Amino acid sequence: MLQLSLTTPALLFSSISLIMLAYTNRFLAYASLIRTLHNEYKQHNDRMLKEQIVNLRKRLYLTRSMQIFGILSLLLCVLSMFLLYVKLDFLAVWLFGIALLSLLISLGLLIWEIQISVKALEHHLKDLENE
Repeated sequence: MLQLSLTTPALLFSSISLIMLAYTNRFLAYASLIRTLHNEYKQHNDRMLKEQIVNLRKRLYLTRSMQIFGILSLLLCVLSMFLLYVKLDFLAVWLFGIALLSLLISLGLLIWEIQISVKALEHHLKDLENE
């Protein structure tokens, strides 16, 4: 059976914490941008603004999912450390594996969100090129 020490799940704490900080910063930037676009849309009722708001909604929900899977990963790491502490090694190994899978899903969602962000910025660049 795979040996897992108490320090192995603890190694992920710093990386998960940094990832969560980045996710939170993205979320706050989206919230600010959405509020600004909402006010502009109420004043001008522009179709382009509406499309940006729809795009931001999709990115906002992806960011929420990224945060949820990141938090789940951190929680499972803590739980696996506790299980190692109380000598339930077999269960701890499985929970740590699920924590890694959760982190992998979170990072996969980040890649998806970045792709959407790039496409949104490409629309702005094309709009500038056409002027």
